[in-house]
Amino acid sequence: MPRYYPLRDIKTAKDQNRAVDRLLALRQQLRDEIVPYQSEDSFLLATWNIRDFDSDKFGHGYREPEAFHYIAEIISAFELVALQEINRDLVALRKVMDLLGDRWDFIVTDTTEGAGGNQERLAFVYDTRKIQFRNMAGEVVLKAGRKIVETKGDKKATKQLQFARTPFVAAFQAGWFKFNLCTVHIYYGAKSGQPYWRRVKEIEAVAKFFVERQEKEKEDYILLGDFNIVRPEDATMEALEKQDFLVPENLRKEKTNLERNMHYDQIALRVTNKLLEIGASGVFDIFQSVYRDQDYISYFAKMRPKLRDFHAKGKKKGLARNDAEKQAYYRKEWRTWQMSDHMPMWVQLRVDFTDHYLKGLKKR
Repeated sequence: MPRYYPLRDIKTAKDQNRAVDRLLALRQQLRDEIVPYQSEDSFLLATWNIRDFDSDKFGHGYREPEAFHYIAEIISAFELVALQEINRDLVALRKVMDLLGDRWDFIVTDTTEGAGGNQERLAFVYDTRKIQFRNMAGEVVLKAGRKIVETKGDKKATKQLQFARTPFVAAFQAGWFKFNLCTVHIYYGAKSGQPYWRRVKEIEAVAKFFVERQEKEKEDYILLGDFNIVRPEDATMEALEKQDFLVPENLRKEKTNLERNMHYDQIALRVTNKLLEIGASGVFDIFQSVYRDQDYISYFAKMRPKLRDFHAKGKKKGLARNDAEKQAYYRKEWRTWQMSDHMPMWVQLRVDFTDHYLKGLKKR
């Protein structure tokens, strides 16, 4: 379990009591939904895009101290978590690691430069009691000469493809299972046209990369993260699955964004190890216990008046918000910069192959 003593440093009794109450509710939710699947013969793998962690470049404010406790509590329910949208400044991630304690460790990329990279890092956070890092990590860069055709109107332009945010792969072992884990934050762009097809091509490219790598090295691969997949029947999902990556059926149906209408995040496996078993899986609703709709008044004074009270964009830019619009700002924007606009997705993998090994020792 994470460390809780920093809760004593929260400035006001009101804020401290709220944080304690919400943590207690969050812990109960985790006990109900996640803890039953923790076991010695399996591990829980998760992926979570933690929105803009933690730069305040969009002006909605830095995370409150209690938010770090909630984030650490959620991560601690799993054993290996891929994180996206980690900021260049690692102070926020180090705060979470400090709360998780000495038995947890992390590996993080450098930032991807350029506008598409958005100054983001990718990270793996893992419980060393259950997960062993096998001393290999790197960012995926496509080999020279690999090109895509981007179409704009009636014109075609051939361009060299590299990823807007470089995928990150590392080698781990859990129990008997050795595997390579790659996390992605695929280019978003737009919902149609050339930017949309750039998204599809990035998914296809990273999937093909590991197909070719697996053919050479005969190792097992798990690909996970924010793919910006629209829906299971969309070309974004087809680009992944046509390379024989298996997405557990339950996860194909899950929607992970704030509005719960998009299938952005996914966990996909391409493994040759026939002993590996996929157990339970799901998406964890972070706003069931913390930053709930009914907590709006409690956080009212913490929101910056400039954004809380006035529209910042669109046709109403500069106009005052009514109370319903202020509540909508809290639900759809402010709290997502405290927690995220994505829900964590997870899967249980059974990795105890002892019986199979022992049976193999029997003499014929």
